[in-house]
Amino acid sequence: MSKERVYHPHRNPGFVTGAYSDGVLTDGFLFVSGQAAVDFNTSKFVLGSIEEETRLTLDNIKAIVEAAGMTMDNIVKCTVHLKDVNDFARFNKVYAEYFPGIRPARTTVQSVLLEGICVEIDCIAKK
Repeated sequence: MSKERVYHPHRNPGFVTGAYSDGVLTDGFLFVSGQAAVDFNTSKFVLGSIEEETRLTLDNIKAIVEAAGMTMDNIVKCTVHLKDVNDFARFNKVYAEYFPGIRPARTTVQSVLLEGICVEIDCIAKK
């Protein structure tokens, strides 16, 4: 099995955030690590409303997916971690804007998240 690392196109190459890849492409599948509202130019979290953080998180996922030569339509599964499950309806409204066609399968849970972020999303895409 061969694996190819996929980077967010705006990631600061000198900034290592942990022992993981933004994405890993193997056998036509792209596995995207948990993404959050991060400004990859500064490598800092951008805290805001659930809507703002969801939008930036999904924009980061979109950039990684596109760096792998795919689109959001290629995403088949998402796992969503919300800091507060009471934000679900507001989160879901923004999320739906990014998947107007056949939406990916999804799991959504409430989780303890680092740095005060409201949402973290990982996904799997298929070419």
